[in-house]
Amino acid sequence: MKNVINPSHTKELLKQFDFRMTKRLGQNFLIDQGILDEIIEGAELTKDDYVLEIGPGMGSMTQKLCETAGKVVAVEIDKNLLPVLKVTLSEYDNITVINGDILKLNIKDTLQEHFGDRKAKVVANLPYYITTPIIMKLLEEKLNLQSITIMVQKEVGDRIKAAPGGKEYGALSVAVQYYAKPSQVLFVPPHSFIPQPEVDSIVLKLDILSKPAVEVEDEGMFFRVVKASFGQRRKTLLNALTAGNFGISKEQMKEVLNSVGIDEGRRGETLSLQEFANIANKLYK
Repeated sequence: MKNVINPSHTKELLKQFDFRMTKRLGQNFLIDQGILDEIIEGAELTKDDYVLEIGPGMGSMTQKLCETAGKVVAVEIDKNLLPVLKVTLSEYDNITVINGDILKLNIKDTLQEHFGDRKAKVVANLPYYITTPIIMKLLEEKLNLQSITIMVQKEVGDRIKAAPGGKEYGALSVAVQYYAKPSQVLFVPPHSFIPQPEVDSIVLKLDILSKPAVEVEDEGMFFRVVKASFGQRRKTLLNALTAGNFGISKEQMKEVLNSVGIDEGRRGETLSLQEFANIANKLYK
């Protein structure tokens, strides 16, 4: 069995299986051993850990996960990669490969079936075109997860970890930080992959919070407020929320903002999670 992370081995396997990369699936295979080691280190894995990997590709990270963690379940959408994975993972007995689409998979049942009640860690080099839907599925379904360590496009990563006040801060920042505490593990340049993507990447670790970052009366209302506040970024908070169809007049919305001590002339990107929660809780009542 070959160590897939080696560029020449990767090319050899591609040739051996006559594998053509699919742009539609956002396939970029990691070929940098140093980067791989840092990802595994950043995920803080031990033999006690159970790992869900999304998009194993040819198995370069999967091999390392099998060596570091106790048990690994890898979900791969491309059935053409299954014969490759059969070869690259043949020496490991702690891996299960599932051919499926992570966005359609019942992840809760899958984790229960393979890991029981043990908390899992997610480690993934995500296809960039569906990064956000995957992250939100993992967070919103309130799965039995401890952390999510993911490689994402730098631009998306910057938005996820952004603090209030910056231009990167938006609905995605709030949504992720409501459920998890994000931190950057490392920067990944394009030449770390075959083929090279046209963007820089970063690896983030999202530590899942035991309870959401702020207390809200109703999550649906909280996310409606967040969405409306960022819906038209040039608008003041008062105008953006009035346009958000909350069924109250502009004058009433002004009273809501005043009652929670928020200046109506502010913009959505200046609000903290707590301030969004205060508005949502007041509107819900």
